[in-house]
Amino acid sequence: MKTQRSGHIVNVASQAGKIATPKSSVYSATKHAVLGYTNSLRMEVTDSNIFMTTVNPGPIATNFFEIADEKGTYVKNVQRIMLKPDYVAEKIVSAMLTKRREINLPRWMNVGSVFYALFPNLFERFGKRSFNKK
Repeated sequence: MKTQRSGHIVNVASQAGKIATPKSSVYSATKHAVLGYTNSLRMEVTDSNIFMTTVNPGPIATNFFEIADEKGTYVKNVQRIMLKPDYVAEKIVSAMLTKRREINLPRWMNVGSVFYALFPNLFERFGKRSFNKK
């Protein structure tokens, strides 16, 4: 990409990288690392006309939870907001056609992450009950 002086890298992180919650410390840390890596790399390659996009999906309805949540508690609590894999895949492919730095799925979760960044103590205090439903 540097040689041809153009390109677009799309990394998939997670809303968990923006809003860490109980019982997901390692997962949140890895997704936060993807966000940090992408943001840093963006500054390194911008002069080479290479664009970076991070896709931050919320929970996706996949078989991941069969292993990560054997009791099904998490799925039961978030099933109504789980994203369909085809929808997420479509958004990832569409991201390649934009110059957006982040795509947050679903969109309303981005409001939560902005609120969390501005008022972390308040967010954690009022979100505690929901966070512990996992």
